[in-house]
Amino acid sequence: MNTNFSKPIFISAVLILITCFLFFACNREIDKRIPPTLTLKTGAGYISVNTTVGTNDTLLVGVDVAKTEDALKTFNVSYAFDGAPSTTTNLSETLQGNDQTVGFSRDVQIITRNVTGSEVWTFTVTDLDGNIAQKSITLTVN
Repeated sequence: MNTNFSKPIFISAVLILITCFLFFACNREIDKRIPPTLTLKTGAGYISVNTTVGTNDTLLVGVDVAKTEDALKTFNVSYAFDGAPSTTTNLSETLQGNDQTVGFSRDVQIITRNVTGSEVWTFTVTDLDGNIAQKSITLTVN
């Protein structure tokens, strides 16, 4: 048996296998991490944009949420007063059933403070993969 001929064939075969492995390993589809869809309801009776309101005013904010890539996990509503760096949770909900697998709509009632200032209300939905969709509105209370 001629080993001078076998050795180059073996080395070539190994290099081809390594090349194929690297080619297919590098072309894997990357998870695009698509967040859920969250929109604020518009129309009569709903607040969906930054606005000026009165003290002790009762407002309605509606959200429509749709699942995109992964099942939905949580829905939260939080607020921060007068530019505060941290927020306070107003509502925290763990989603189940169709709310988790398809999506949901919620109407959230907000009652503004009895003092003037700004209120930033943030609506957040998170899916099981950790993707986040978020919308905020700023209320200037006069």
